[in-house]
Amino acid sequence: MNKNQIKLVLEALIFASDTPITLKQLTSILVDVSAGDLEEALSELQKDYERRALVLKKVSGGYQFTTRPEYVDWVGQMFEAKARSRLSRAALESLAIVAFKQPISRVEVSAIRGVNSEGVIKKLLDARLITISGRDSGPGRALLFKTTSEFLQYFGINDISDLPRPKEVEELLAEGEGGALLQEIPDDLLLTKPAEQSEDHKEESTAGSQQDAGEKKQKTEKISAPRAAEKTAGAVPPAGDAVEQAEAVAQVKKTKETAKNAAQ
Repeated sequence: MNKNQIKLVLEALIFASDTPITLKQLTSILVDVSAGDLEEALSELQKDYERRALVLKKVSGGYQFTTRPEYVDWVGQMFEAKARSRLSRAALESLAIVAFKQPISRVEVSAIRGVNSEGVIKKLLDARLITISGRDSGPGRALLFKTTSEFLQYFGINDISDLPRPKEVEELLAEGEGGALLQEIPDDLLLTKPAEQSEDHKEESTAGSQQDAGEKKQKTEKISAPRAAEKTAGAVPPAGDAVEQAEAVAQVKKTKETAKNAAQ
């Protein structure tokens, strides 16, 4: 079998396969051709498609024909009615966490997202975008999850290392819509002066403490006044006051007796 025939067979096999076909699978079919010759033929086939609407791309460890990005609008219109359901925001969040921190447990995913992710993890398992990779060595031996080859196919990448790093994502957001949004935020709302804010916070705390102390003092004085009055009312009067009160009582009795005699 000459080179041209090898290329034609490879083209037919890759086109007929509904999933990326690996070099191992190709060698098992073309048993009379060495792996080196197959790789050389694949490289030439990729060059042949450089000026075509299709491109031979390495995806998930295998080879697959895909349309070029510039034709996505027309292809999208054709498959608009049959478009597969998109992942929800919750599913994308959980899938991103698994992709960047795998292997990871469901509890850790929920802790990062701040909500229970049990249902989302189940949906991702059903979609075969993640799989169980083992168990944690800690208490409870929780199940650990990792991404699958279907995940690579879904996002059109060859290896998990092809994913952008978190720092690169931040830079892209800063250059695009994220940067425009940041520019629209007023300067006084941005935490650009932590030292000054700390001093303001200290002054507010001091003023608040002084105000609290003043209010406590006023409350203490208000409570002390009635208590002092109660103590004074229940206390034994001085000797001079007692004599005056006795004389007043005697005078009242004398007046009552005089009025009684006059009536008789």
